[in-house]
Amino acid sequence: MLAEFLQFLFSGLTVGTTYALAALGFNLIYNSSNVINFAQGEFIMLGGMLAAFFTHAGLHWPIAFALAILIPAVVGILLEKLAIEPVKNADTVSLIIITIGASLVIRGLVQIWLGKGVHNLPAFSSHAPFSILGAVLLPQSLWVFGLAAVALALLWYFFSRTLAGKAMLATAFNRVAAELAGINTNWVLFMSFAMAAALGALAGILITPITLTTYDVGIMLGLKGFVAAVVGGLGNGLGAVVGGLLVGVLEAMGAGYISSAYKDAIPFILILLILFFMPRGLLGGKSTDRV
Repeated sequence: MLAEFLQFLFSGLTVGTTYALAALGFNLIYNSSNVINFAQGEFIMLGGMLAAFFTHAGLHWPIAFALAILIPAVVGILLEKLAIEPVKNADTVSLIIITIGASLVIRGLVQIWLGKGVHNLPAFSSHAPFSILGAVLLPQSLWVFGLAAVALALLWYFFSRTLAGKAMLATAFNRVAAELAGINTNWVLFMSFAMAAALGALAGILITPITLTTYDVGIMLGLKGFVAAVVGGLGNGLGAVVGGLLVGVLEAMGAGYISSAYKDAIPFILILLILFFMPRGLLGGKSTDRV
């Protein structure tokens, strides 16, 4: 029983880390613009698909992975410049519809370019799986945890130690006051989309060796990332991490102990329960630092 529980836990934490990175992307954009970017899942898909494409094309991993993060970041910038900035004063529903439309365009273009087939990415290391109290932990899971932790540390440093990060924090707290203080809030929005896309792409690269990827995988990953952001407290960075891990673990436990048929329903049941009892999410009401 312990081995079974640990196996589900390892699986949940691995995929939950992906949800946490996606949720951080949602928060970055929401904090800077109050936009809920439902194209975030497509950035996850792009990261995995591009990493697989460039790797199989013969590029060395560092170059392939760098391009797989850089290109989605550029796509995020184009999304902000071409779709969001021209109508930034539109109502919330219109902005959500625009991001959904953008996700459909990205998905369609990738389908035309790379096809509908399943794409794989080799594991980052060939080490044999680790056995822990009867459960198996894949080396790729350690890569997921480690690189996600590095990304979180870099984000912490950026927001707490750099002038650009503090400008983004100031904009998140009060955009009008930030503009009066001389902060270029358009640049902040520009950076938010780029960073959110890069985080999503990183999540896609990390999880693809375990789950494989297709052109439409971003739909459910993006929705679960949104659930994680809301469960943790939309706009709260720590909440995004907590929410992502919680969603991943509960999803794995539900699939393991109840039925895998309900795996995708569990995050949405969770969000309904959280919003009913805690409308601002688990940590939304307690945070003073929104990015």
